[in-house]
Amino acid sequence: MASTTAMFIGLSGLVAHARRLDVIGNNIANMNTTAFKSSRMIFAPTFSRNFSLGTAPTATTGGTNPKQVGLGVSIAGTQRNFNNGSISPTGIASDVAIEGDGLFIVDAAGEQVYTRAGAFQLNSAKDLVTIAGHRVQGFGVDAQFQVIEGALVDLNIPVGTLTLAEATRNVTFNGNLNASGDVATTGSVHNTRAFFNVAGPPLSSPMVGTEDLTSIGTNLYIDDGAGGSFLAIEGGRQAIVTVSNLEKGGKDLGTMTFGFMTAAQAAANNVDAFGSNMNDYNNFLESVLGLDSTVISGQTLGGQVRISTGAAGDPPAGTILIEGNEGTVQDLDIDTADLVVTYADPAGVGINQPFVMTKAGSADGESVRTSFVVFDSLGSPLTVDLTFVLQATTAGTGSTWEFVAESIDNDDPNSADALVPRITGLGVVTFDANGRFVSATNQAFSLTRTNGAVSPLTISMNFDTTTDSITALSDTSSSLAAVFQDGSPIGTLGAFSIGENGIIEGSFNNGLSRTIGQIPLAKFSNPEGLVDIGNNLFRTGTNSGPAVIATPLEFGAGRLISGALELSNVDLSQEFIDMILTSTGYSASSRVITVTNDLMDQLLLLGR
Repeated sequence: MASTTAMFIGLSGLVAHARRLDVIGNNIANMNTTAFKSSRMIFAPTFSRNFSLGTAPTATTGGTNPKQVGLGVSIAGTQRNFNNGSISPTGIASDVAIEGDGLFIVDAAGEQVYTRAGAFQLNSAKDLVTIAGHRVQGFGVDAQFQVIEGALVDLNIPVGTLTLAEATRNVTFNGNLNASGDVATTGSVHNTRAFFNVAGPPLSSPMVGTEDLTSIGTNLYIDDGAGGSFLAIEGGRQAIVTVSNLEKGGKDLGTMTFGFMTAAQAAANNVDAFGSNMNDYNNFLESVLGLDSTVISGQTLGGQVRISTGAAGDPPAGTILIEGNEGTVQDLDIDTADLVVTYADPAGVGINQPFVMTKAGSADGESVRTSFVVFDSLGSPLTVDLTFVLQATTAGTGSTWEFVAESIDNDDPNSADALVPRITGLGVVTFDANGRFVSATNQAFSLTRTNGAVSPLTISMNFDTTTDSITALSDTSSSLAAVFQDGSPIGTLGAFSIGENGIIEGSFNNGLSRTIGQIPLAKFSNPEGLVDIGNNLFRTGTNSGPAVIATPLEFGAGRLISGALELSNVDLSQEFIDMILTSTGYSASSRVITVTNDLMDQLLLLGR
């Protein structure tokens, strides 16, 4: 007879297949969801009604099997497919796809959750976030842009706001020094008119006559040549010498000033005003002109400012004698009009020019100069001139050159006046008989910085590398250039890229690049045990195992592909087949109920 049990069995089929259709529908609905993982439903039979559990074989019978009738179908569970979806390039720098088993780590309102969807973007604070606004977690960097592994932080990519400068540490040069040029023997020579008698204590005995620098009591004056004089120091008034338009090898040396010491200043410092003023003034000129007579490895540029003693070859005694550095590119051009004298009080009032300059000789010797720019730690550009001067050639052994590094941007940490060394580096370079570099002394120079940057700024000069080098071969002229240097002016982060190891590399508009973070991945022993909490997010489940935080390419976490997204792994053709089978199963289950109902109707007819 008809059984109501069959109706409930059919009902279980309807329920099970309806739930399966829910799963299939969810898969199809999310076929275009980024990194969506499809699921499938697994059925299992319910309890069976036992009529007999069967009998064992005996000597007279062969035994019987269990007699059981099933009571319907149940849902055994759903299983998520965590296989990778296809990778689709997008060209968007913040998009990241995972090729492997790892998951991104994000902060959802203070809870650490996980996702495969790498459609990230930058918010107004330049934080890397998901489409839903959850902050992506990763490793930050220290002040030296080294990744700090361990603690997870909100990843921040400050495009357009992060600035960076780098100090220059190395400069590489290339070129050829003309070894067949003339060996340097002298620098340019300039002198003034005779000012004082050099006999007796230095600079202490005035010379009789017009246009003399003379000490009258505690005052200095220079005769104007017309019977009168102007006071360099009188009643506290100070004479200021402004030096401008001076040239060295055609290069302007800038504008600087020197103030003669007043009588009160001389007394306060317990020095002779006359002698101290003249000595300080000579030192000032040496600094401005970048003159040096230091002997290095037996070589010297020979530049200096001194008082002529009237010796053979010198101008008259009492003359200020300016001897320039050797080498044609160091030839000095000094005119009388380049040395302007005014009063400090009243400010700017002109004084007749006492320093009438005469050029008595020009510099000789093969030489070459190049200018280049270096940067301090704050990105400030500093101009440096490097000059090579031929000092000696020896048959069969090669040539010797002296170099001088000069910079008008060298600071004096102890003074606000112009007595700042223009010369920052001196050295000697030797070449063999084949014109190849042999050795160099003092291949580094330093610049003092008072602008808050790292000081001193020390820069190494490379004259011979594997790819670039200076040679000393015969040519019509010498050539020299700085072909490489590190360091950079201030630059702003303009773009970024994410490597397959998760390293976020920032590119600055000054050409520098720095690591600004790293995206790690979470690895689970059983990713199918994760709990889906919506918005493409998963939470650790009781059967997923704990998250193992690893950098990409390690511990099987997979690698990252930037500028791309992982697509859904839904197989639409399989879903359609499953939907047909589910529909058939649903219809068949409903047919069981219909047939059972018909049988019950027939049973009821027997009682009429």
